[in-house]
Amino acid sequence: MSTDRAPAAPSPSADEAPLRVLLPQILPALVVGIGAGLLLLGVSALSEEFEHVLWEDLPDALGIGGHSSLWTIAMLTATGVAVGLVVWKAPGHAGPDPASMGLGGPPIAPGAVPGLLVAGTLALAGGVSLGPENPIIASNIALAYWLGRKAAPAVPGVAWVSLATAATIGALFGTPVAAALVISEALAGHPGPGSLWDRLFAPLVAAGAGAVTTQLLAEPTFALGLPPLTDPGWEDLLAALVIASAAALFGLAACFLFPYTHAAFRRLRHPLLVLPLGGLVLGLLGALGGHLTLFKGLAEMKELTANIGGWSSGELAKLAGVKLLALLVASSCGFRGGRIFPAVFVGAAFGLLVQALVPEVHPAVAISSAVLGVLLATTRQGWISLFTGAVLASSPAVLALLCLASLPAWLIVTGRPQLELDESGRSLR
Repeated sequence: MSTDRAPAAPSPSADEAPLRVLLPQILPALVVGIGAGLLLLGVSALSEEFEHVLWEDLPDALGIGGHSSLWTIAMLTATGVAVGLVVWKAPGHAGPDPASMGLGGPPIAPGAVPGLLVAGTLALAGGVSLGPENPIIASNIALAYWLGRKAAPAVPGVAWVSLATAATIGALFGTPVAAALVISEALAGHPGPGSLWDRLFAPLVAAGAGAVTTQLLAEPTFALGLPPLTDPGWEDLLAALVIASAAALFGLAACFLFPYTHAAFRRLRHPLLVLPLGGLVLGLLGALGGHLTLFKGLAEMKELTANIGGWSSGELAKLAGVKLLALLVASSCGFRGGRIFPAVFVGAAFGLLVQALVPEVHPAVAISSAVLGVLLATTRQGWISLFTGAVLASSPAVLALLCLASLPAWLIVTGRPQLELDESGRSLR
């Protein structure tokens, strides 16, 4: 996902007093941040309730195992039918083709937001290997832009887009740090007057409000409880460099295949053909990989890493490969969702595979480096990749290793196809 098109926050001109410019931004930023966090929590809670019904209550009532191969195939196919109906009939067709959507971007029509949220919620509940981030960010941008332009027409539209993007990222990760990193990366491509912190001020307020909202109501955490790395040595640095680079190559495989799988699905044209077929393929992959390869992957990753040493290398290779294919198929056939969370699961499985093959590698180094590499390949979000890898390990010593490991991994992925397409169906680079 490219940051080139991410909007930059407006900055004060040189002759304006910073306080007079910045203070009025606080209230709108707080409103957008809280609203973004509440929308995320609402969609997450609703999808979890649906998931419980679809994967536990309903199969129990029918006397079928919730994660049996038959139920997995049937449920993913049915999810494809349901999402296909929404994309076909909902106003705005649930937004543009998700294959061409990254984090942020221009606002979609507000009339497309209900369909997009319904399609995203159904995909989350139905076990599709995508996360909530892209639909939630797009919805928050559309709503903030539409309402903000009505409430304060004098405020540039780009300001509302910037606030909504930062607020949703802060809410997703439960900290404004992730949003600050993403917005800083976007601002680097949009130079303008004023200091960096003046330009970051309102987005950081929005991100902080979004993060506090989710922390107070849901207490999200990404830490995996891995053994801490207390005294890193040269062997840890070497392992991080090699694993991050290998994981980046692994993730790039999906990026190279993306335009071809997308074109193959698009030949069917109608959403009631494309999405059910995509759901069937995802169901078959889920039956092959097991229940850990379903859904967005955050809870499944914690289950995976809770049993370090209990998985064979063959099992881990299958989990990583199936999940990467599931992410590729789900992104290609039109399901509404984001790529970050499934890619993190792929990285965790890849890291555990390396650790199973070479037990001398520290688990925190293996998992965080592999997550870094896969995220760099699939998102091109450098700061998000570093941040996520470091947070998963919860070990300050790992951060320095990841910073160095990101350099060869970035050389591998930069200029290569991304897991995002332009409007003509060609890979972004």
